[in-house]
Amino acid sequence: MSDVDLTNCDREPIHLLGEIQPFGFLLAITGQWMVAHASDNTLAFLGEAAEDLIGRSLAEVLDGHAVHEIRGRLQIMRGADSVERVFNLPLRAGGEPFDVAVHYSGDLLVIEAEPSRAESSLEAASAVRSMSNRVAERKTIEDIVHEAARQVRALTEFDRVMVYRFDQDGAGEVIAESVRPGIGSFLGQRYPASDIPKQARALYERSWLRIIADIDAETPKVRPALGPSGGPLDLSMSMLRAVSPIHIEYLRNMGVGASLSISILRQGKLWGLFACHHYGPHHVSYERRTAAELFGQIFSYMLESREQEIEARHVERARNLHDRLVNSVATASGPESLTPFLGELCGLAGCEGVTLHMGGQTASHGESLDAARLRTLVAFLDAHPTLGVFHTHHLAAHLPEAESWRDAAGIIAVPLSREPGDYLIFQRAEVVRDVAWGGDPNKAVTVGPLGARLTPRESFETWKETVRGQSKPWSASELAAVDSLRLTLLEVVMRQTDLAHAERGKAQHRQEVLIAELNHRVRNILGLIRGLISQSRDGATNVQQFFEVVSGRVQALARAHDQITQQHWGPGALTDLIRSEAEAYLAAKADRLILSGPDVLIEPQAFSTLSLVIHELVTNSAKYGALCDSRGKVHVSWATDASGALDLAWREEGGPVVQAPSRRGFGSTIIERSIPHELGGEAQVTFDPAGLQVALRVPGRFVVEGRPADPGKAAAPVADARLAGPNHVLVVEDNMIIALDLEGVLQKLGVGQVSMASNVASALEAVTGDRPDFAFLDLNLGEETSLPVAERLQAEQIPFAFGTGFGDQADLPEQLADVTIISKPYSEKALRDALRAAAPQRS
Repeated sequence: MSDVDLTNCDREPIHLLGEIQPFGFLLAITGQWMVAHASDNTLAFLGEAAEDLIGRSLAEVLDGHAVHEIRGRLQIMRGADSVERVFNLPLRAGGEPFDVAVHYSGDLLVIEAEPSRAESSLEAASAVRSMSNRVAERKTIEDIVHEAARQVRALTEFDRVMVYRFDQDGAGEVIAESVRPGIGSFLGQRYPASDIPKQARALYERSWLRIIADIDAETPKVRPALGPSGGPLDLSMSMLRAVSPIHIEYLRNMGVGASLSISILRQGKLWGLFACHHYGPHHVSYERRTAAELFGQIFSYMLESREQEIEARHVERARNLHDRLVNSVATASGPESLTPFLGELCGLAGCEGVTLHMGGQTASHGESLDAARLRTLVAFLDAHPTLGVFHTHHLAAHLPEAESWRDAAGIIAVPLSREPGDYLIFQRAEVVRDVAWGGDPNKAVTVGPLGARLTPRESFETWKETVRGQSKPWSASELAAVDSLRLTLLEVVMRQTDLAHAERGKAQHRQEVLIAELNHRVRNILGLIRGLISQSRDGATNVQQFFEVVSGRVQALARAHDQITQQHWGPGALTDLIRSEAEAYLAAKADRLILSGPDVLIEPQAFSTLSLVIHELVTNSAKYGALCDSRGKVHVSWATDASGALDLAWREEGGPVVQAPSRRGFGSTIIERSIPHELGGEAQVTFDPAGLQVALRVPGRFVVEGRPADPGKAAAPVADARLAGPNHVLVVEDNMIIALDLEGVLQKLGVGQVSMASNVASALEAVTGDRPDFAFLDLNLGEETSLPVAERLQAEQIPFAFGTGFGDQADLPEQLADVTIISKPYSEKALRDALRAAAPQRS
């Protein structure tokens, strides 16, 4: 017999079951829009068997309008686990409407659909707003969760709706409930962590809602079992995903016939669930489920906000205590100066006693630890140091000797210095309590009929356990308040130490301030380096080349930083910057880099940016340009104009014949876009066959002439830098979200002005008014097409491109057959290519 324990459930592949629930059907589509998977029940919904659909184009399976709508939804999809929905959509011409959900599973697009159910009594936005308002009226957390359970039951019509909260140990407790009369109550019952395996909790964090409409329903299989990648289809984000046999057995043992779970998240982590049970089959329409999901999201934010309000009040009390502590520190060292505040500290943490042990001296308030127990506890804390506050409501689980410590079953320990033995210890007494479990959590683990996996317990009779040796758990607000005081207490101790060891204390204080500042700067630098590493990998063909590229760029930043710090974070000399790069990468060739220009200093804000650009120019010339052999030279000259702006020219000669690259790497991007993006300046690169030429312009606010810097110099206005290509683009798109998305991408690509129109009339008016340089037309505008706009643009000799969700099947008139067509969802590359193609047409 195999060894079986609770981790067997944790390893069950619940996302790879290869089956779905039968109230809808599923299709999985490749990047070429071909059907790769289909569920066995497509015959009932589409009139065609799964094996007849696999390998066919989606356009052959669904109506063109349906495909267009699906493609449009993909355009606005955001995030790895994003799901987009379309309601009341006919999938076949003249056919019944469906509610459709689309999401990506790896490289495959998963389309799930179920028949639409008329919900004339439900207006989702109004319903959720009303539900949220009723919850918001409640004052306490207890009242909030009870009202939320009542609202969810009214919306979903389940027999029982529970608010299920997870503890620190993973066990769950029913803290609120709304239930149909006559079926008993689960309120207050606890369930072991094994009832919801780890992988199920992970899915609850990724997907807000999970429905099981009928545990006894036969589940259609997904065909074929293995997809193009050689593995089964990952159904993690599927609304139709079939149910684990273990979970089916669990629900059947509870007498439940259908269930619905809505996640409650706090800061992205699973706080709890709305757990809905029905004692028979119960299907909730997709529209109503979507309203429930939206309410779950809003409720999560409301709950988090209320908990943060409670924490904020505790922190405010801590802040007031902080001010009085700092202002009342006595000149005496040791615990005497803190002793008057121990009572308030005890009330802030909500405990029965507090002990201060510092410098070998002890003071206490309320229940105190005797000397022997204090020595044992301090030795334990010294042997198990933490970065911050140590807390537990079950000390005996960490320190077995504390099993009999009834007045200190739970503690919070705040280290007061780097010296061993200095702690402020909050104590809580043991609370003997009876815990009601939904079944015995300590039942024997056996091999059941499903194989070497945990068989769910058959009995959910209330099982009571008497808990000893534990205190009341510390709340998040109490821990936050103590943690906020930790730095204050450290500051108080530091002041006391300063009185006895003045110079030593001042040095420690300066070091901590320096570490805080260093931490801030290091975070910024690490973020920049992470971006360099990410962007540098595309051009590298092997690990060594990747290392050399990244290393060079990081070293350029380091040299720039050294030069700035040598000037005490003041302006650095431009000549030093250029020579530093030349000497680092050109060695003996450095004298072939000829510099000419006045003394100019660059402000620290611009120094690193300009350093990266010069680094790329130097390394590019050393590898491919004028300095790659023994003949070429590079002339670098600069001057400032009346506004104080710096114009720098890089001109290569005598090297290999220069050809414009077929693609722009990250190095080219740094040269062309760093100064415009970071500094608001300009950059122009010319691939002259005789030698590369680069013109850079740095705004005057970053430039200081001569030495030292002139403190009275005014900043010059930021130059307006635009990329080559159309400056004014007209977007004709009837979907507002897609139009806004296009506007953002076009602006990112350097388009200065984007005009938008949602129909033919407004588009023709836009063409007649402020004439655009280029237009982007959605071919299908609901009940009309953009062809009249295209004909006007063609007559006006304004270049344009079509966008469509029909892919390559767009049927265009002969005179428009050569117009560029971009398929939804639009990629940035496709838009960029269309804009670049428009530039020659304009000229």
